[in-house]
Formats: sequence, structure tokens, C-alpha cells
Amino acid sequence: MSVTAAKGFTAAGIAAGIKQNGNPDLALVVNTGPRRAAAGVFTSNRVKAAPVLWSQQALADGELTAVVLNSGGANACTGPQGFQDTHATAEKVAEVLSKQGTEVGAGEVAVASTGLIGVLLPMDKLLPGVETAAAELSEHGGEKAAIAIKTTDTVHKTSVVTKNGWTVGGMAKGAGMLAPGLATMLVVLTTDAAVDAEGLDSALRTATRLTFDRVDSDGCMSTNDTVLLLASGAAGTTPAQDEFAEAVRTVCDDLARQLIGDAEGASKDIRIEVINAATEDDAVEVGRSIARNNLLKCAIHGEDPNWGRVLSAIGTTSAAFEPDELNVAINGVWVCKNGSVGEDRDLVDMRYREVTITADLAAGAESAVIWANDLTADYVHENSAYSS
Repeated sequence: MSVTAAKGFTAAGIAAGIKQNGNPDLALVVNTGPRRAAAGVFTSNRVKAAPVLWSQQALADGELTAVVLNSGGANACTGPQGFQDTHATAEKVAEVLSKQGTEVGAGEVAVASTGLIGVLLPMDKLLPGVETAAAELSEHGGEKAAIAIKTTDTVHKTSVVTKNGWTVGGMAKGAGMLAPGLATMLVVLTTDAAVDAEGLDSALRTATRLTFDRVDSDGCMSTNDTVLLLASGAAGTTPAQDEFAEAVRTVCDDLARQLIGDAEGASKDIRIEVINAATEDDAVEVGRSIARNNLLKCAIHGEDPNWGRVLSAIGTTSAAFEPDELNVAINGVWVCKNGSVGEDRDLVDMRYREVTITADLAAGAESAVIWANDLTADYVHENSAYSS
């Protein structure tokens, strides 16, 4: 049930007419309490969409009552009018929820948008859509909400973990512009555990650093990345912080893998593990360099275990290593040993969807995993023939 798996939440997803194809395009998630604690992380892109700027302000006090999300338009690079439209959207949510008996101010409403950059939203459709969505709020509405935030996604993405009497649930969208600034997607997570804003923030930032921040599908960072975590406290249970953080990380990891699996045009999911690095930062830098090497991504698409392209990507980083001590394995075959020819590359079986690249820096004991995809003609077509 996604964001409504945890007690104390209702959700809805409707077609407001924002998308010309008539598909669902507006989602609403409401925390019915008794608590309203919240935390969030956002894109580090210096060009930030109006909803990001608004939601950062709304989260300043560590509380949120509702999140309204639209697909079909990013409301990014839209000037003062775009920010006014975001404000009007939050005001509308507050108005309709207050009429339903939940007193809400606009400052308690986060806004998230996704779609084409540089186009104003059709407010004559969005605002009436908020009223429709509010009328359809249900504790069973999580799946409809997840469907409504899709853009080029081929499937909706949800995840749930239930522990000792409490739950963490979530939904995500993302299929393109998948490279980290924090998240590079829209994600809403909910929990009925009684956790304060500080505990939520700590758990969310740790989880994001290890999951969403290590998805690097196409090297492109969005202007709208938003990940929100809301706590209702409806379960009446306060778990240990480490147990709660692990549950949040598990949900985020599941959603991140679903994002990679649905990346635009991809035919291979590439797990890049960097081992024996001097520092974790070195491991992440190397992993990201490998993930963004277009020549390598093309080779993976062609099922060519071209380990030389891995070494060349490692060599562009500032990580500590000696070139003649580098080792590389592709799907478990160590095709490069000590910076030179290793096992027979013909032993590498690359027929399946998942490809694993292991880069051994022989410089320490730290490691990191980055997920990426291959580069395909379908990816080029989708991002040249369509606006998304």
C-alpha cells in the first residue's frame, strides 16, 4: 500500500488534466496524526524548481501535514509566477483539508512537481484537481498516488517494511535525470513510528547517502529532486534509532533499485563495487567515474567486457591508487590483474540484465557501491523524440 501502509496516512491519485494524454497526474498524501514530524532532502542543483524552494521553507520547523505532487510539469525555471503557483497550490490544499475538519496552514504543505522544465503549470486544472484528490483521500490510496507521479516511468514504484508494531512505507518516481545531488527523483516516505524531526532527519540523510545518492543512471541532475519522510506516531511506538534508520534505509534501497531497473531505455543494470579504497570518498568518486563513462556504458550494452575503459575511468579521479596494482572483475571474472591482462575475457557471461563490475584499488579497506545503466539507442531516442 505504499505511503498508506503506515497508520495515520491517507492518499489519493487522480487525473487532473495536467497531462495531455489524460493519465493520472496529481497525488495527495495527508498525515492524519497524531504527530506531524517530518524531514526532507532536496537537489543540490543550484537551479532549483519553485516547489523545492517552497518545501524547504515549509520544513523549517520539522513538521508537515500534507504533500501534494504533480506530474506533467516541473514548475522549474518559471520565475516569480512559478513560485506564486506553488504557493497557491499549498494554499488550496490547506483550504480543502481545513474544510474537511483538519486545520492546516499552507506552511504545513510540501509541494513537489515533475515533468518538463520551463513551462508554467495549468493552474485552472491543478487547483480543481486538488479538490478532487482531497475528496478521494483514503487509507487505501497509496497505489493510486504512486501511479499519479509517474512521467516516463513504465511502472509505479512502492516499498514497505514492517517491524515490531510499526511500519515504513514509500513511493518513488524516476526514470531519467538519475544522478545524485541527493536524490534525483520524487520520493515520499511515511512511518507510523513515534519519531521526532531530528530522528527522521538523521535516518533519512544516512539512508539517502547510501542509496539514492549512489544511483547514477545517466549523469544528469534534476532541478526538482525531493525526498520527504513523514511520521504520524499512530503506532504509539518509539523504536530504537538504529532499528528505525535501518528500516528507512531498506525502503530507500528497494526504491533506488526499482529506479535503476526502470531507467529510460536501459537494457542492463550495472552494479559497480569499488573495494580496497583508501577512503569511502575515494570509493564513491571512482564508482561514479566508472558509472559515467559513456564508452564503457556502450560496451556493456554490446556485452563487451572492455575492462580498459574501466581503468581509464579510474585514472581520471583523484583517488589514491597505483596503476600497476589495479584489479578489475566483470561478472566475477578478474579480467584485469595488477593493471594488466588478467583472466580470459571470453569467460565473462554478460547475457543477463545485471552486470557486476568490481574495481579493486588495492589502497585501503573502504568500499562503496554505485548503480548505473548501459547506454542504448532507446535512451537516445526517448530523450530526443519526447519532452519529459
